[in-house]
Amino acid sequence: MSPGRPDGQLTDVIVPQVGVLDPSKEIGSALIVTHPLLSGLLEGRSPEDASLRHVEQLAARPLLVDDWPEWVPEPLIAALGRSGVPSPWPHQVEAASLAWAGRSVVIATGTASGKSLAYQLPMLSAVLTQPRARVLYLAPTKALAVDQLRTVSQLELPGVRAATFDGDTPMQTRDWVREHANVVLSNPDMLHRSVLPRHGNWASFLRRLRFVVIDECHHYRGVFGSHVALILRRLRRLCASYGAEPVFVLASATSRDPATSASRLIGRDVSCVDVDLAPRGERTFALWEPPLTPLRGENHAPVRRAAGAEAARILADLVLAGARTLVFVRSRRGAEITALAAQRHLKDAGADDLAARIAAYRGGYLPEERRAVEAALVSGQLLGVATTNALELGVDITGLDAVVLAGYPGTLASLWQQSGRAGRRSQDALVVFVARDDPLDTYLVHHPEAVFGRAVEASVCDPENPFVLAPQLCCAAAERALTPADVQLFGGAAAQSVLDGLVARGVLRRRPNGWYWTGRSWPDVEIRGAGGGPVTVVEAGSGRLLGTVESSAAPSVLHAGAVYLHQGQSFVVAELELDRSTALVRAEEPDWTTSAREITDIEVLATRESATAAGVGVTLGTVRVSNQVVSYQRRRFNGEVLDEIPLDLPVQQLVTSAVWYTLSDDLCTEAALDATDLPGALHAAEHAAIGLLPLFATCDRWDIGGVSTARHADTGQPTVFVYDGHPGGAGFAAQGHAVLGEWLGATRQAIAACECAEGCPSCVQSPKCGNGNHPLDKMRAITVLDLVLSAVGPGPARG
Repeated sequence: MSPGRPDGQLTDVIVPQVGVLDPSKEIGSALIVTHPLLSGLLEGRSPEDASLRHVEQLAARPLLVDDWPEWVPEPLIAALGRSGVPSPWPHQVEAASLAWAGRSVVIATGTASGKSLAYQLPMLSAVLTQPRARVLYLAPTKALAVDQLRTVSQLELPGVRAATFDGDTPMQTRDWVREHANVVLSNPDMLHRSVLPRHGNWASFLRRLRFVVIDECHHYRGVFGSHVALILRRLRRLCASYGAEPVFVLASATSRDPATSASRLIGRDVSCVDVDLAPRGERTFALWEPPLTPLRGENHAPVRRAAGAEAARILADLVLAGARTLVFVRSRRGAEITALAAQRHLKDAGADDLAARIAAYRGGYLPEERRAVEAALVSGQLLGVATTNALELGVDITGLDAVVLAGYPGTLASLWQQSGRAGRRSQDALVVFVARDDPLDTYLVHHPEAVFGRAVEASVCDPENPFVLAPQLCCAAAERALTPADVQLFGGAAAQSVLDGLVARGVLRRRPNGWYWTGRSWPDVEIRGAGGGPVTVVEAGSGRLLGTVESSAAPSVLHAGAVYLHQGQSFVVAELELDRSTALVRAEEPDWTTSAREITDIEVLATRESATAAGVGVTLGTVRVSNQVVSYQRRRFNGEVLDEIPLDLPVQQLVTSAVWYTLSDDLCTEAALDATDLPGALHAAEHAAIGLLPLFATCDRWDIGGVSTARHADTGQPTVFVYDGHPGGAGFAAQGHAVLGEWLGATRQAIAACECAEGCPSCVQSPKCGNGNHPLDKMRAITVLDLVLSAVGPGPARG
């Protein structure tokens, strides 16, 4: 019976026509919606509350099966049959057989396409038929490794000793895992910090290593992906020193050119299986734009209902309909707020029992808290969960009826990964993408072809980034002296240049037979953040550990006076001690929120590519960004600003890559852009460009930053910078430079199409603006972009 209504009845709801790709569904000026859950969401909404912008039907796919490969042992086939897998799908057999034949392979297919079986077949077959064989499984999240352990353990295969080895593993258990487990499930962090530095203790395991499984490998992009790529080269190097050459089996969401991405990640040629033949139920995908509210925000701009608030209403309605639902939100704080708001909606509807079946899930929870939520979700005890992307990967949740995305997750790969959590196997499902008041989200809900008509992004990492390569070469040298033969493994000429610099600084010592680490302690290299370890959040008085926040984000998230949420409870930060990586908080229930204000300066250090045409200069280069959180605002929940309180926090500096364009004075004069117009025009163009870059680069708007100025000290001209928010760069600015015309063309279109008069969060306002979105000039921003586009054209920037 359908969960959409208590009686399971299918209903047709007529809504205003707002754009549909399937003309067979058009009746006059209306769109027929037949999915019962979506119909239920639309019932009772007033015309001014109409939010549906597009509906896409994704067709079901039939079941195709294949025979088990002859090399798979009978006990494994029997165990899989008992677990509900009577036969494999063709793409699973193809990938598994390539791995068994000794060829590294990536299987790049959609969510719920059975990628796990593709690597479980060779790895478990090896352990069952070769008792001395060892397997290492690496996942980007602890939850995913725990879920794989659960799956393998439930097969109850004799001789298979599987165990997790991560930060949650008790110290007394780690020795047993190292000495006795033949399937070790871990993550790149533990490989980097525990296994490779102590490789002598792991010698027996590394010597027998037959397969290395890298799950969800598309997750390894940007700076983090570059670190992981070099960690895997360190692993290969040490395995070779112990006489082993493991086969790599990688699993990825659908992506562009997965073979190239996977080869770059492991530093070895990789075969690719990317034809998805898994059965799938029909999926209804709705693009949803929250309505405008009577409120006015900064500079009196119109304000839409927040995506999180709208998602909370949708979650409550879906839970009332009996639908098991995941809501993906963009931040830890957002997950907490969305879950609380959905609970309030249900309590207001008299459904207190259902309110108790909604929870939040996010990174930063303690291990036991994460495990409790995961178990309750798998068992069905929880009907709704508001989560960060921590559940994009991880627990294999079956039986979900719906997924709600509160905001674009940053890439199409993540969008499809998150949406695929619903309707697993052959179930029909509903996916609702709720747009934030943001240029990119607004663009997508009004341009469905940008969602459904585009190939997903390639996973981009740069193992030759010197800011990543230098510390990783130090780690490698500390593990075992680097030899001339190792230089090619780590990047050839790029590695040689970095080694020369490390020797000149005295970090490494050159000897005839190689390079040696000179430090007395192990290199301290952070692979996930911009540097430094996480800041722990501790409740003052009790000393209770609440969670962690990345050090680079701490000044804006954990400054004194900031509101911090944890499992539905609010705290106010009493003190931030950056030198001790600790924030002390106290429990409070304030009727206001906080937002940090900051100032940013940028200095040009070097130019890599530059071109000038028709008074417009376009450059890709290296910059130094100086950022300081200087104050914070307290705001009512309706957006009213109560006050602004100054802060005294240190300046943070970042050397990174940037793309920037300049306008000549003559060009500005011809376009009637005078000195009073330029700051607002450039600022608005900068904000909108940052908002649209994730459509063209594998990034999130929080991965990049921008600076605009009417006269920059280094260029001497009006300038707009967009830079990577990671040391050394992550390839985002370079991609923006490569597609500058297309990127800025979409930016111009998004601004011009917005229905507001003077600029709003859907076009030129930014939630991360350190200047309070002032000054901004929407119409003159269009003029600026027209000037740039007339010079560079619609194609890529030319160096």
